[in-house]
Amino acid sequence: MLRLEGVDAYYDDLQALFEVSLEVEQGRVFALVGANAAGKSTTLRVISGLVTPRRGRVVLDGQDLTRVPAHQRVDRGIVQVPEGRRLFPFMTVAENLMLGAHTPRARTDRDETLRYVYRLFPVLEERRAQLAGSLSGGEQQMCAIGRALMAKPRVLMLDEPTLGLAPVLVARIFETVRTINADGMTVLLVEQNVRQALTLADRAAVLESGHLVLTGHGRDLLTDDRLKRAYLGL
Repeated sequence: MLRLEGVDAYYDDLQALFEVSLEVEQGRVFALVGANAAGKSTTLRVISGLVTPRRGRVVLDGQDLTRVPAHQRVDRGIVQVPEGRRLFPFMTVAENLMLGAHTPRARTDRDETLRYVYRLFPVLEERRAQLAGSLSGGEQQMCAIGRALMAKPRVLMLDEPTLGLAPVLVARIFETVRTINADGMTVLLVEQNVRQALTLADRAAVLESGHLVLTGHGRDLLTDDRLKRAYLGL
């Protein structure tokens, strides 16, 4: 469904990705893991259109999106939940959610999608009139995911969704990803919680200093000696 083909990405003269190629299958969870500054977020930014690769392609359902602007990719179905949530703190929960449904394709089914988001996160319906900035960290992450779902994504990209959350909320977010995927959503997950991410993922890849060093089934990578030494401390 989604492919990166030989992507090189730079920030000015600093190369961040080196010939990165990966495939995300429709209806699956794909986890991208690695240490800090490995290039995980840059990979998502390339897919979103926020970083234009110097070489290589981004392909969705056979269509080359490499030069398609970021806002048009949202309407094509590529939606990202950024690291740090990036909510509008002085707008209400409901207003933040409605902003997610700004594209023509999403507006058509806005009310139905909102009901789905409220079923997924009942606390958001309870606090729909509350300012987003006054929510707890976990609730803000739920609101950020809900806002992305309002855009009716075909590929939902999550950048460090459990960062800074208490363990009980980490478990809740992973369970939410599992539920969304069971409902048919394709998910690309960037996550430093390597063990849980690989347990959840159908397929996964490991980035190291901008290079793709391991790919395979998520649970298989958990038993890979290189990954265990580098990321699990075993």
